[in-house]
Amino acid sequence: MILKICNLQKIYTPLDDPSRPIVALKDIDLEVQKGEFLSIIGPSGCGKSTLFEMIGGLIPATRGEIYIDGEQVQGPHPDIGMVFQEDSTFPWQTVMENVEFGLEMRGVPKKERREICQGMVHLVGLSGFENRYPSELSGGMRQRVAIARTLVLNPKIILMDEPFGALDEQTRLILGEELLRIWQETGATILFVTHSITESVQLSDRILVMTARPGTIKKVVIDDLERPRTAAVVASLRFAQLVNEIWETLKVEASKGLTLRSPKDDAGRPG
Repeated sequence: MILKICNLQKIYTPLDDPSRPIVALKDIDLEVQKGEFLSIIGPSGCGKSTLFEMIGGLIPATRGEIYIDGEQVQGPHPDIGMVFQEDSTFPWQTVMENVEFGLEMRGVPKKERREICQGMVHLVGLSGFENRYPSELSGGMRQRVAIARTLVLNPKIILMDEPFGALDEQTRLILGEELLRIWQETGATILFVTHSITESVQLSDRILVMTARPGTIKKVVIDDLERPRTAAVVASLRFAQLVNEIWETLKVEASKGLTLRSPKDDAGRPG
């Protein structure tokens, strides 16, 4: 077990109305095995991103503990890498310079980091684009840069928060297949937030279905599709059965989520 979450809760106190605290998450207990691919899905505003921010040590929990390899998370943790939906590439740097950034900040000599990053650029399928700038790349290619920049730091856990959310469905399927290949080659542990049921089934070992706010774990679905998987798996009968199982679990919560949403959710809290 690489990640353990015990009795986690997060409460926000709105500055404009301190008398009405918002319970974003409550009673989250979870264990994740090394090398596992776990997807988290739930209605908007259920606290998925908040959960990731707490695992990553970016915000404190109101109650509960998070452990990585038995060590309690007290703040930003070197064993955790994060990839977000938003384009996080530096527009003034080339692909190679973007990928090298984290190693440069760690003081890795230029020749050594260039060798490491060249291999990672190849792994994510960007060989030949090393000297291109983000403005010269597609959205999917920029996300590959972000993934490579995270992977070169060799984190034990990678948190991916809707990394393909801004892409079209065809590109998402292709990048999902590429992500599985990278995951299998690196042996990383991945936690993956998505709003797409099909994406969660394509990628995961387990799918965590969350309730509407306050977010709790409603059901854990075991994804028993054979590996290795390609995008062709979406045409299988078992794929359709898993999608239906998740939707039957999720649809009531999705309806609740629509009534619970507020302008604060759209601003990023406590979604």
